[in-house]
Amino acid sequence: MTEDGGAEQSSTLSIRAINVLKELSAELLDEVPPKLGWTPPDDLLRLLTARHLATARNCGQQTMREIIDWAETRGISIPAPHHTGKSLSEVWGDLVERASAGHLTKSEITEALERSIRRRSPRIPVAFQIVLLKILSSSYDHWPQP
Repeated sequence: MTEDGGAEQSSTLSIRAINVLKELSAELLDEVPPKLGWTPPDDLLRLLTARHLATARNCGQQTMREIIDWAETRGISIPAPHHTGKSLSEVWGDLVERASAGHLTKSEITEALERSIRRRSPRIPVAFQIVLLKILSSSYDHWPQP
């Protein structure tokens, strides 16, 4: 352990993963990590969520998986996002299917939209746009049946 509560194992993290964690450290802990010799502290890992990773700059699926796996080696669990390992079109297809079955959750919608925005996807399937419109135009938090 380093004096900041981090582990000496950061060498197993890629430079990209360390840079993502540095940005998140500044955001979540209000600390600016040094350029060299920094190890992500356990306090940071405990605060991280899949949403933080999904919306972090330069954090794609591979980097997200790397950080989640590394945190697990430290004994800290960061729940994986709903659609890990799926392409954006597969994610939208799953969401349309879950919406049709009446099993869609806010976190799934939020995660897909954040991922779509981060990837700058210009397309959202029409079926899902209809579901979003129904949800946004309703005054209650009950999922409409298609």
